[in-house]
Amino acid sequence: MMATPTTDELVQADAELWCHTFAYLKSMALQSAIKLGIPTAIHRCGGAASLSVTYRLRHSLSLQANGHAYVSRLMKLLTVSGIFKEGEPGVYCLTPVPRLLVDDDAVVVDGGGDDTACQSQFTVAATSPFHFAASQRLPEWLQSEDDHAAAETPFMMAHGAGFFGVAGRDLEFGALFNESMAADSRFVVEILARRCGGTFAGVTSVVDVGGGDGTTAKAIAKAFPHARCSVLKLAQVVDKVPVHGTVEFVAGDMMKFVPPADVVLLKDKICVRAIRTNMRTYG
Repeated sequence: MMATPTTDELVQADAELWCHTFAYLKSMALQSAIKLGIPTAIHRCGGAASLSVTYRLRHSLSLQANGHAYVSRLMKLLTVSGIFKEGEPGVYCLTPVPRLLVDDDAVVVDGGGDDTACQSQFTVAATSPFHFAASQRLPEWLQSEDDHAAAETPFMMAHGAGFFGVAGRDLEFGALFNESMAADSRFVVEILARRCGGTFAGVTSVVDVGGGDGTTAKAIAKAFPHARCSVLKLAQVVDKVPVHGTVEFVAGDMMKFVPPADVVLLKDKICVRAIRTNMRTYG
């Protein structure tokens, strides 16, 4: 028989229920801070700033007169959540999380020794109305007996198309998603360079198989300038890719041929097939 909760347990449970119920507000508050440019503004103030200083720095925000007080509440929520840190009363400091949200151009212009790729596009894309609308359809999707393709996922049920279909027809969302993926690739390579830089010490050539627009290869070329980097893509894709000085784009079918290199980057799903094909090619 289930034990009856004590009064203290019920009070604690109610508090936790409220936290879970309003948890989405943390994501939306973070999205708002990104769109307002607050992490970048604080970075430009040396990593710590009061809101009054931040407003002067970000005068282009065009906040209404009563908006200042509400931004203060926004910062309080993000501080309690551990995203920002409050030093002196009313002075907010960057923690490692918002450092990932500082615009790349601000880092380049202002310096500071930390050039980690900005990840703000990912957060904005992940908190878009498309995802929230899809999450609202989850109960209906779980109860649905419709096997039609339009109901394969909650996302398709909500929007009548899969994720990439929506990204293709909504150009703004598609561009945001593409940039978020590119920023993630740059971030991964930066961490790779910091933690495993020695692995590339003797590497003279790298080929990224199916490497998209070359974002990863460009990041590797920047981190390891001694390595010659190339991207293998289908001919019709290579013809549309802008020329880049540090990366060579090679036209070809990965299932038939992969250019020889010291390091070959392959995605999991195609890795085994491509390796088997090229083992036969090279004997």
